[in-house]
Order: sequence, then structure tokens, then C-alpha cells
Amino acid sequence: MSTIHDLLADARSRLHRLDPSAAAAAVEDGARLVDIRPGWQRLDEGTVPGALVIERNHLEWRLDPASDARVAEATDHDQQWIVLCSEGYTSSLAAAALQDLGLHRATDVAGGFRAWAADGLPTGPGSDERPDYAKDPGPSHGH
Repeated sequence: MSTIHDLLADARSRLHRLDPSAAAAAVEDGARLVDIRPGWQRLDEGTVPGALVIERNHLEWRLDPASDARVAEATDHDQQWIVLCSEGYTSSLAAAALQDLGLHRATDVAGGFRAWAADGLPTGPGSDERPDYAKDPGPSHGH
């Protein structure tokens, strides 16, 4: 039987986690930052300009290149996805799940949005706007 601490340690053992400045540099080099926080957290904490918003419960459906519910940016398994949550815990589990789908370059931001903001990296005002994929009547997998 495993605990959440065991699952987190296992997930992180497979990731090359990035501190916020390394994540920002990777985005400059073509990686995609994906914010998985729920709307209420984005509203409360703020946003990252340019980040793709895909809430956690939709993540695998939207980023799997083989899924009929994928976002336009999910074109191949070689894309580097950097997952961002509030503090860097849920993002580790989510990035490991993406690796399980074959997205072998998936990782996360150590310390999450809070570390990103504390490092003085670009942030925007809080918003709980629905992600673009949630506005259309397409496939509703992952609910």
C-alpha cells in the first residue's frame, strides 16, 4: 500500500523538475507552460501570461496527441510540457501522468505559481475565465 508521499516521491524521481527561471527559459526555447490550477486559484493568485490553461481534470485528454479531445498545441510526443500548479505538488503528479502517456519531456515547476511570482517572473491579474477548449461543444472527456 502506498501513501501520497510515496506517489509524489515516485513521480518526482522520474522528472527533471525546473525552478521558475529555468522553466521560463525553457518556454523561451519552445516548451509549453500549462497551468492546471482551478479557476478559483487563478482568480485568487494570478495568472502567467502565455500559459495554456488546462485544469487538472482535463489534462491527459487535452495533451495526448492521440486524443480526439486534444488541444491544437498537442501535436506530438516530443513537445516539452511544463506543468504549473499553485505550489508544485499536484503538478509533479500531473507531469508524471503525462510521461505515462508517452509525453517523455513533461515536467513541472518546482514551487509552482507561488515560486514563479516570488522570483519576479511575469504574472497577470487573477482570472477564472474558462479555457478556450471549455467554451466549445466538442468532446467532453475527463469529466
